[in-house]
Parts: sequence; C-alpha cells; structure tokens
Amino acid sequence: MSSLPASIASLFPPGLSFRDPELLWLLLVLPLAIALKAFRERRGDGALAVPTLAFVANARPTWRVRLRHLPFALACLGTAGLVVALARPRVGLERTESWTEGIDIVIALDASGSMAAEDFKPKNRFFVARTEARRFVEGRPNDRLALLTFAGRSRTVVPLTTDRAMLLERMADLKLGEQGDGTAIGMALGNALARLKPSQAKSKVVVLVTDGANNAGEIDPDTAASIARALGVRVYTVGVGTDRGPVEIPVQMRDPDTGRVTERRVLANVDVDDKLLQRIADTTGGRFFRATDPKGLSETFQAIDRLEKSRIQTTTYTRWREIYHEALLPSGVVLAVAGILAAFAFPVTPR
Repeated sequence: MSSLPASIASLFPPGLSFRDPELLWLLLVLPLAIALKAFRERRGDGALAVPTLAFVANARPTWRVRLRHLPFALACLGTAGLVVALARPRVGLERTESWTEGIDIVIALDASGSMAAEDFKPKNRFFVARTEARRFVEGRPNDRLALLTFAGRSRTVVPLTTDRAMLLERMADLKLGEQGDGTAIGMALGNALARLKPSQAKSKVVVLVTDGANNAGEIDPDTAASIARALGVRVYTVGVGTDRGPVEIPVQMRDPDTGRVTERRVLANVDVDDKLLQRIADTTGGRFFRATDPKGLSETFQAIDRLEKSRIQTTTYTRWREIYHEALLPSGVVLAVAGILAAFAFPVTPR
C-alpha cells in the first residue's frame, strides 16, 4: 500500500494488505459525493417563502424527514465496502526458514590422569574443561559438532551430529582414566581429522584441550598438523593448568597386601608443551590459548566462539489468505437495503 496516501492507509490495520491497492483511490469519490449532496441541500434552502404556510414551520418533522439521509449514508457505506472488496484484501501467513553455511567442529578433550589436578578450584581441570565445553556446545545451535577424548589412546565419543541433547548427555558421562595413561596429542588430532575428512562443510575446526605434552601414540603431532592444513582444518589449541609449580593430583593406588584401592594425593609438575601447541595452531591457521584458571578457560572458549561464527541466512515465505468476501457480502446487503429504502420509504418527489 505504499502508493496510497497516508490518510487512506492509516484506516486499515497493519496486518492487512491488498492485492490491488490502487483501487482504494476510488474511496476518494465518497467525500466528493458527500460534499456535492451538502451543496445541493444548501441550494434548496433558498426556496421562495410563502407567508400563508408559516404554520408549517412550527410543525414537528416526521420520521421520514429525520431519516431522509439514511439511504444516502447506507449507499456510501456499501460503496466503501465494495471498493475495499474490489481491492482484494488479504492476510499474510508468514513462515521463516534459516540455514547456515555450516561449521563442523570436533572437540578433543584430554582425559588423562593429570587432568584431575585440583588447581582449578573448587573442581579439577577436567571438570572445568568439560563444563566450558558444554557451554560452548549449547551456544552453537547451527553447527555440527563431534566429541572425542584422549589420553594414551583416543576414542570418538560422539561423531559429527546436530543432536545437541545426545552430545551433552554423553559429555556429562565422561570420566577420567578411560583411555589409559599418557597424552597422545597426535593420535587425538588424527582421530579428529578422520571425523572431518568426509565433511562437506565450508569451515572445519578442531578444538584441542590438553594439559600435557605429547608422550604416547603412533602419530607425530606435527605430522597430524600438516595433514590438517592440507585438509583445510583449523586447530585451536588450549593449554590448561597452572604455571606456578607442582599441583596436587589424586591418584588411585592398590595396596599390594590387601588388594584394596585407595586414593592418595601427590604433588607433581605437569608441563604444558606450549611450543608444540603454538606450532600446531600456527600450522593450521588456528590460535593457541593458555588458560591457567577457570576464568581463563571460560574466556578461551568464548574467544573461539567469537572467531568461528556461522553465517545465517534467513528467508521469509508469505502465504496469502484473501478475505475480500468478508467485505463483499455485507457491502452488497447494505447497498440493497439502501436501494429498498430509497425506492419505498424515502421516494424522491419532484419539487
């Protein structure tokens, strides 16, 4: 209705549109008709006054006189409704669809024994890393994500999926020590690349979270990084853990005499191989982050989230439901009533 003057467009509710809005210009005929009738009425007031009929002026007007404009008013109302019906009013029922370019992300989470270090108070490194990974997943509703854990071995927990509920449920069940001893960073990268190799996504990412140095596995991390670069996979490496000396780590130990398993706490240095993680990130076009406390780890995942944003495109489809009949039928009835009244109740008599 952009072609209509604002004074006409404002008469209709905002959710209503017209298929042929230019026909609404015909509504301007009604004010002209009303003005013309008023002009003719005023001209009639100049009729010759007859003194002998002065007593008629004091007589009470009949109902016909009082309602003499009713047929005209009804005709104007019916005509207005007819014009609105001819303009084909309709109501739009909208449906919005959105899609994304697609980012496939694999989260590789270190589940070695050293991740039990309790320098990330009030919990250990693994608990905080898993919590922040959950928040990261919850904030990526438009991407496919996969999850794997690693220590001396690497295991795919969830392949690439859009099922957030299932992935979060499996993530909540993760435990330390299920993948043996050691830290096989190269194996973790190789496993992640195997998940991403069939992907047709325009952007492929690995988020590698670890607190140690590569000391297990048959795949060299630098070789895995070179393969990632060839496949167009960016790797964001995250080194977690304090850099302030030995940390307390709970260790499960079995008494050789009784066979009972007890937990002991030992102090140990866990050195993060910053140079290796930086090298992997540089080789693949990603970034290296160092998180020495829970706040730093949270900020790291937030930074990765900002760096890897999906580009979402939204398309709105509108299905129209025409309602011209809702104006046409009442208008026809009103015009018919106006015609009947004009013909029988208020007949036009010559002057």
